[in-house]
Amino acid sequence: MSVMKRVSMIFRSKANKALDRMEDPRETLDYSYQRQLELLTKVRRGVADVATSRKRVELQINQLELNSRKLEDQGRKALSGGREDLAREALTRRSGVQGQISDLRAQYASLQAEEEKLTIASQRLQAKVDAFRTRKETIKATYTAAEAQTRIGEAVSGISEEMGDVGMAIQRAEDKTAQMQARAGAIDELLASGALEDFTGGGQQDDIQAELDRMSSSSDVELEMQRLRGEIGQAAPAQIESAPSGAGKTARAGEAGTTGTGPTASPDTGQAGTTGTGQGATSNTDGLAGQQSPAQSADEPPAHGEGA
Repeated sequence: MSVMKRVSMIFRSKANKALDRMEDPRETLDYSYQRQLELLTKVRRGVADVATSRKRVELQINQLELNSRKLEDQGRKALSGGREDLAREALTRRSGVQGQISDLRAQYASLQAEEEKLTIASQRLQAKVDAFRTRKETIKATYTAAEAQTRIGEAVSGISEEMGDVGMAIQRAEDKTAQMQARAGAIDELLASGALEDFTGGGQQDDIQAELDRMSSSSDVELEMQRLRGEIGQAAPAQIESAPSGAGKTARAGEAGTTGTGPTASPDTGQAGTTGTGQGATSNTDGLAGQQSPAQSADEPPAHGEGA
């Protein structure tokens, strides 16, 4: 295969593919229907032309028949008047007219048969055009419905070109957002670890100071844990001492209600004494929690304040 043939084949294939994309079946069907209507119009015009020719031949036949009868009358009159020569001339002319009439009648029969054929063809073509029009409308409606359903399905599933572009744009935005968040988190970690210096903090902080700050924070947490353990240890013996009997509990409750900071227990109402006992116990517990035992003061280092 030569180069020119290959180029021609490639060009034809590309053009055919482009035309397939540009072609709309509905427009093609409408154009085909228009062409069939034009063909039907031409057939009908042909039928009209044939009918006109037949009518013209018929008129000529009628005129020649009139001439033939006239010549026959003239020959009869000439023969009656003793003019045989004139009668012979009239009859000769009448014979020629009869020959023309025969030819015209043959032509008339041919035109009539042609007219009948064209009429039948026109009727058949009209039926085909009507059937094609019905099928065309059906195909167009089906194609339109299928196209709409396809577009809706593509829009819902996101595989159409427009929705695909939107989906890709959203994906790119999400990727960029995740990348920026990861970068911001990495920078914060580097600033917190001291690998990067914060020039907007009002002063430079070295890694030694950052390590000292972390140690101070850890020691504060340990001191708070020890304080909580001490409070829990002091609360356990108090619960063990209050366990022996119900009478002792009542006596201690009355004493606590008498010595507490809450309202004094009344000898007539045990309910008020109970309330005083609870408030006094709460006050004593708060006092114990606010004081520090000598052993604990001796063993534990002094607590650093929040400002340290």
